[in-house]
Amino acid sequence: MRKGLVCALAVVLALLAGPGWAGRVVKLGHVAPPFHGQHQGLLKLAEVVKQETGGQWEVKVFPLGQLGGERSMAEQVQMGTLQVAAITTAVLSNFVPQAAALDLPFLWPDRKTAYAVLDDPEFQKEFFKFFEPKGFVAIGFAENEFRHLTNSKRPVRRPEDLKGLKLRLMEAPIFLDTFKLLGATPVPMPFPEVYNALQQGVIDGQDNPLLTSVLMKFTEVNKYVTLLNHTLTETVIVVNADFWNSLPPDVQKAFRKGARECIRTNRAVNAALYKKLPKLGISVEEYCKKNGIQVIDLTADERAAFRKAVNPIYDKYRAQIGPGFMDFLLSKVKEHQGK
Repeated sequence: MRKGLVCALAVVLALLAGPGWAGRVVKLGHVAPPFHGQHQGLLKLAEVVKQETGGQWEVKVFPLGQLGGERSMAEQVQMGTLQVAAITTAVLSNFVPQAAALDLPFLWPDRKTAYAVLDDPEFQKEFFKFFEPKGFVAIGFAENEFRHLTNSKRPVRRPEDLKGLKLRLMEAPIFLDTFKLLGATPVPMPFPEVYNALQQGVIDGQDNPLLTSVLMKFTEVNKYVTLLNHTLTETVIVVNADFWNSLPPDVQKAFRKGARECIRTNRAVNAALYKKLPKLGISVEEYCKKNGIQVIDLTADERAAFRKAVNPIYDKYRAQIGPGFMDFLLSKVKEHQGK
């Protein structure tokens, strides 16, 4: 009889603990490497949560896709088998269509404007409200960086220069549609295969932050770099909705504070990496000069030509994103530009 009561109590306690989050240890997954600002920012989130809760809650951060690819982790969070993950908006748009808004090409006129909009409480409230109906609670951002273009064929300064280039791109509809419109040929490919594909000529180029392209050695075989800045790859820190709603208010507050500190650390570490590369100890700019990499920084007129060329993308995605939210986002860009 006593043994039966003990077993029954164990079952009740397990049910009360919730699916996948027994105890006060929380798992957080993402795909960035350990040296990257995104990982360092998420470690800061973990530190803040532990500090704010007096050590009662611990967040364990798993980088490099240790808990699965981004789509898999998004599904895990949605189902409740993983509590927290940082997922790129491109992947999240498969679950939350409005997430594609942040991947609109040439949306951000500059970094200062982008950060002002993303940090705007009114913008966050409007953007994050789309997540909970899908089983997520969005609590903040992490970041990869502004994306640039590398290729082995020619300098790219105008939309016409992209015609015929075989490019590996993120497998997100808005990315594929953008570069198809500009005349490039998208080639789907897992990220770990990109270097060999560039080396063997299977693809002519790819888009990633220049920091990533240098660290992954893509610039060893792609000597033309265009600072295209066509999108800022943001990742949203998403929490399983049921898990979130089970947390006491003070713990929720700790997570939100951790998310705010995460993005600050993320941005600062990435900026520092551009100035001093790991192991090499020189800046990205110095590395490019020493290695014969031609870096093209577009003029305002050249950038405007790209922005004009992708107007059909805005028309196509207006319905998916929602006219009201798209207009709200564009108004926020205009509000913060030049401040």
